[in-house]
Amino acid sequence: MERLLLRKDFLAAARSPSRAVKACVVQMRVREDQAAARVGFTVTKKLGNAVKRNRIRRRLKEAVRTGLYDEFQPGHDYVIIGRAATDGRCFAALVSDIRSALDTLHTQTRSRAAADITKGQEKP
Repeated sequence: MERLLLRKDFLAAARSPSRAVKACVVQMRVREDQAAARVGFTVTKKLGNAVKRNRIRRRLKEAVRTGLYDEFQPGHDYVIIGRAATDGRCFAALVSDIRSALDTLHTQTRSRAAADITKGQEKP
């Protein structure tokens, strides 16, 4: 799994579907390749000073590293945006929140792809 570092990648993910849960917001962009999944993390200045923002970012990174590595699919970019609840949330609940957001996004993507396939097969 690679990291998202360029602003244009974050902006592209922002235009894609997203899912908000208690601990964070997850944005998912489907790329047109099968390269490894890329993940980016962001926390706004509204959440506090640098120490607090870095703590939130570290918790999100650790949740992805330890409990969610298998949930990310190749050919996708993910941006995880920290929220105020991220800092005080129990770690297991944080991982569960991110996992549920990913499941929802993947399900929506599969259902859209299936609808596109059936739409193309319909007779006019």
